[in-house]
Amino acid sequence: MDPSEISRAAPRPADAGAGRGPASGDLPLAEGVRRQVDYWMVVVRRTWKGSVVSSFLSPLLYVVAMGVVLGGFIAGDPETLEGADSYLAFVVPGLIAAHAMQTAVSETTYPVMGMIKWQRVYDSMLATPLQVQHVVAAHLGFVAVRLATTCAVYNLVLAPFGVFATWWGAIAAFLAQVLVGMCFATLVYGVSARLRSEEGFGVMFRLGVFPLFLFSGAFFPVSNLGEAGAWAARLTPLWQGVNLSRMFALDHVTWWLAGVNTLVLLVLCVLGWFWSVSGLRRRMVS
Repeated sequence: MDPSEISRAAPRPADAGAGRGPASGDLPLAEGVRRQVDYWMVVVRRTWKGSVVSSFLSPLLYVVAMGVVLGGFIAGDPETLEGADSYLAFVVPGLIAAHAMQTAVSETTYPVMGMIKWQRVYDSMLATPLQVQHVVAAHLGFVAVRLATTCAVYNLVLAPFGVFATWWGAIAAFLAQVLVGMCFATLVYGVSARLRSEEGFGVMFRLGVFPLFLFSGAFFPVSNLGEAGAWAARLTPLWQGVNLSRMFALDHVTWWLAGVNTLVLLVLCVLGWFWSVSGLRRRMVS
C-alpha cells in the first residue's frame, strides 16, 4: 500500500476514543441515555438500602420534630403562616422542597467527582460511541428518578397528616419539588465537573447549602428576616421552589407569582444543563 494511503487510512487523534468518532456524532440523545440504563439500574440496586435513612427516615424525623413537636407551641395563624392553619401544614411543603435540594446536591457532588477522578467511570463511558451530553443526561436522569421517588414517598407518608388542601395541589407541589431539585442538580453538576479537589464541596455545603436550607423560607416566613433579608431570600432558587410547593399544597396560589417561580426554575435548569455539559466536556475531552 502506498504510504499516503496508509496515512489516510490511519485514525486521526481527534476521531479516536472519548466517543468522538464520526459515528458517535450521529447518536441521538435518547439512544445514548438508553444505552446507560443498565449501568444506572445496577447503581440503584447496590445503593438503595444505604439511601433509605438519608432519603426517608431523616426527613420524617425532621417533620415530627419541627412540625409536630415544635409546631404544638406555635399558633396556626394563616396571616403569619402564609395561608397555613397550622405550623405542620406550613413547614411540610417547604421542608420537602429543601430536602429535594439536599438530595440533588448530594447526588451531583462527590458522585460526579468520583466518576471523573477516582473510579474514572466517565473515561470508560466516553471511550465508547457515547458523547458528553449522553453521559450528563443519563446521570441527571438518575438524579431525577431519585428526586421523584424520594419526594413521592415523602408526600405519601405525610398526606394523612392533612397537610395538603387538595389532591391536585399535592401533585403540583410534588412537581415543584422535583423541579427545584433538578435546578440544583444541573447547577451543582457543572460546578463539580470543574472542581479539581473535593475540598471545594465543604465550602459549598457550609456557605451555600446550609444557609439556603435554613433561610429560604422552609421553616419560617422570610418576612421575619427584615426587608433586605427577605428580598435576598426571594432571589435564591430554593425560595422559588419552597414558595411554589407551599402555595400549591395549601391551595393558596397567587398565579402570577407561581408563573414567575416556575419560569425562574425552568430557566435555571436550562442554563444548568449547558453549564454541566460544557464543564464535563472541558474536563474530559479538551
